[in-house]
Amino acid sequence: MLKQKYFKRNGGLLLQQHLSSNEGNVEKIKLFTSKEMEKATDHYNENRILGQGGQGTVYKGMLIDGSIVAIKKSKMVEGKKFDEKKVEQFINEVIILSQINHRNVVKLLGCCLEAEVPLLVYEFIPNGTLYDLIHNQNEELPLTWEMRLRIAIEIANALFYLHSAASAPIYHRDIKSNNILLDDKYRAKVSDFGTSRSVALEQTHLTTRVQGTFGYMDPEYFRTNQFTEKSDVYSFGVVLIELLTGQKPISANQSEQVRSLVSYFLHSMQENSLFSILNPMVVKDGPEQEIMVVALLAKRCLNLNGKKRPTMKQVVMELELIKASGGTVIEDCGDEESETDDMIHSWDTNPSSSMSRRIPTDSVTFPLNSSS
Repeated sequence: MLKQKYFKRNGGLLLQQHLSSNEGNVEKIKLFTSKEMEKATDHYNENRILGQGGQGTVYKGMLIDGSIVAIKKSKMVEGKKFDEKKVEQFINEVIILSQINHRNVVKLLGCCLEAEVPLLVYEFIPNGTLYDLIHNQNEELPLTWEMRLRIAIEIANALFYLHSAASAPIYHRDIKSNNILLDDKYRAKVSDFGTSRSVALEQTHLTTRVQGTFGYMDPEYFRTNQFTEKSDVYSFGVVLIELLTGQKPISANQSEQVRSLVSYFLHSMQENSLFSILNPMVVKDGPEQEIMVVALLAKRCLNLNGKKRPTMKQVVMELELIKASGGTVIEDCGDEESETDDMIHSWDTNPSSSMSRRIPTDSVTFPLNSSS
């Protein structure tokens, strides 16, 4: 009776209802028992914890067949109150992931609804997050230019797949380096679909309460409450400049001012001083022309006007083209085509020009309580 009570409270009926209305997906979602989950995690042993966050705790587990999995134990109780909104988010993640099958999206194997709090069972991704790889660099695994470009292409491919899903496009709504996992070959896997949404084919946007992560969030969405596919493009642009610079999206200095990486990056582009803010490994390892063309693409992804940002399809095509051509060719640059040509020409004729070497006179900062 208790298991039945938990099953209902954890959204089991809601899930059954969704799955029965979309029968093609039913067999993809395995329902695990609470005993299987306890055994897999050694009764939720602290030594098995892979990570903890706002949505819950993730454990490393082993199923009866010997396969290694990641088990996400959702955080459903705030104080003594059960949070029904979080159940909705949890079921939403199950439904969204049941529709997705892509090599660069983390695979959901099943869930357990008969435990006190619901659990999600994913494929185990062994090499942590892209955030850790960028910001906690170790000498044993240098993050080369080639790796950075490949990872950017893999994330872009996943987002293009989500946005162009035939049945109903999916907006991720929380793209950030912490939500990009890396497998045994350091291939990118987009994860964390708790706030993602499917949209009808004819829909151009979602009007929702603002959710997301400060530093990655589309300012247009923040202003209008309307989330479009171009909002994911903006967040991807932030991840792209994180890969280029090795810097965090938001960083505080000693005077409690906060520096926005986006503002700092756009300022450096405007001042022709991009190479002074790049990660040293990028400068040492990457061909200048490729770096510049990727930076120009990132700049377009970060346009304040969502309509002027490229689609994820265009982003994928351009990144693939950069990889194949060494940055010498760029297509579909829209309003900035002439700017791209001018910049590339200036460096072809004078590679030590001010564009690549001038140091910015000041960094762009804004106070913590700023509305900008």
